[in-house]
Order: sequence, then C-alpha cells, then structure tokens
Amino acid sequence: MANQIEWSSSPPPTEAVAKFTVTETTGHPGTTPSAASDAADDLIVVGKSDSRLLPARARLGNETVIGVDERVRISDTDKLPWRKIAALTLKPKLPFTSSFIGTGWFIGPKTLLTAGHCVFSKSDFGGWIGSIEVSPGRNGAKFPYGTVTATRFSATKVWQDGPDPDYDIGCIHLDQPLGDTVGYFKIASLSDKDLGGALLNISGYPGDRGDGEQQFFHANRVLRTSARRVFYDIDTYGGQSGSPVWHQAAPEAEPVAVGIHAYGVGGTPGSWGITANSGPRLIPEMVDMIKEWLKADGS
Repeated sequence: MANQIEWSSSPPPTEAVAKFTVTETTGHPGTTPSAASDAADDLIVVGKSDSRLLPARARLGNETVIGVDERVRISDTDKLPWRKIAALTLKPKLPFTSSFIGTGWFIGPKTLLTAGHCVFSKSDFGGWIGSIEVSPGRNGAKFPYGTVTATRFSATKVWQDGPDPDYDIGCIHLDQPLGDTVGYFKIASLSDKDLGGALLNISGYPGDRGDGEQQFFHANRVLRTSARRVFYDIDTYGGQSGSPVWHQAAPEAEPVAVGIHAYGVGGTPGSWGITANSGPRLIPEMVDMIKEWLKADGS
C-alpha cells in the first residue's frame, strides 16, 4: 500500500519481558514560547500513591467512566503539555461512511502515536483509515496550531492480523514537522516495579463531552499490570482512544508516556476482579518498534 507502513511485532519470549531493559526516546517542549499552564499545575499528579489515598471506586458508570465522572475540561490547550495532544477526525475511504473521532499525541516532529484501531480497523474502515485530520490542542472552535491532514499510517502486524488488544498501537506520519512547534512526549518502558502504585495522567478528546472537540483530563493510580497492558482507575470515554498515558516522577520532571489508552472496563479480564480502563504498555519491544517509525519520518 502506498500510504501505509506495516511493521511486524511478534510476542517475545517470556524471559525477554521479565528482564525489561529500559528503553526510551527523547521529548521536546516545542519552539513556541508558552506561559505555564495553570491547569497543569493544579491537575497533573506526580510520583507514586499509597492505595489508601486513592481507593478504587466501586460503582460502575457509563461505559468507561468509572463511577462519578471526574474528568476536567482543559481550557488552556495552547500550553504545555496539552498542546502535544491532538484531536483526530478519522475519515474512512469507504463511501457513505461517517467520520470517527479519536486522540493522538506527538512523539517526534512528524510522528504521533494513537490506538491501532484509530488507523486500522476491518470492521469500521474496511482496513486502513483513509485520512486523519490532526488538530493539536484543539479547544472547541479554536485551532491554536491549525489542522493538518495525514494519509500515511502504521500499526503492529499483530493488530492487523488479530486484532489483539495487547498490540493495539498505531502511528500517524505527517509531512510537516508540526511537533517541533508544539513539542512531543518522551516515551519509556517502565518495569512492573516502576509502575506499581504509580500515578498516571490521561488527557484526550471524548465524544460524550465536547463531541471530540474539547480536551478532558483525569488522573489516578495504576491498579494492575500485565506483561503488555496497564490497568488504571481513570475516567475516559469513546474518542479518548489513543490518548497518552503518562507519568511524572516529580513536579518539575519531564512527562513520560508509558502507555496508550485504548479500552474501557469491558476490556478488563473478568477473572481479575477489578473495574478498570486500560491500554497497551510501551514495553521495550514496542519502544524499539516506535523508534523505527520515528526513523521513517527522519527522526
């Protein structure tokens, strides 16, 4: 296919996952000067949490909102880190098919990560998505950094063949280095020990509030990890698929993305006995694959 880049991703041996060599990329704040975001100071959680401080909520709410909806709208989306996150309008090639919404985030000058099902879905798109409109930091009718259209995408081979939720990772390739302007996230593979009790942040563009045009944020703790997924007690909704799941070790530390939000409570194995949302972890194998995507865009 002329406008897609396909990559293989096979399950590594169990011992390879267990060793968990830390792999990472570099982040960038962007070249556009920006005052500090008041919302970021007030909302972003850092470090780790004692489970007694943030108990899991027992009530099961609407789809992926767990109990009471605690998401907060971000109004200064032109500032860091919110401007690194983009509203996506997904336009299938199939005739008479409506557009979809999603979320993506910059990891390089010309590269965004998102959920695999935002770029490849046999059920929704008949395969690869036709095009995606990328709007960094969109705030309703305001587009502080404009909108660009992407027609080149990547996804793990396992996701294309499956689909397998553990490999639900996709990539958007741009022709222009918009990430240099808005900045991009550092990504890293954190071990189970590093993720245990960690506080995580998620921000994206849900369909139930703002119709995919407004950015909403929530944060809470890791509930559990598997070899390829991270599960958390953080409110999300459809449209936030593809949002960054990031951790900050300290208030002044750089945000580090450790996963990609992709699933509501229905995606949690019933045998685990928890109510949680989840997304694929950025384990070393995945980070290495993402580095190849970055290299394809000249990074």
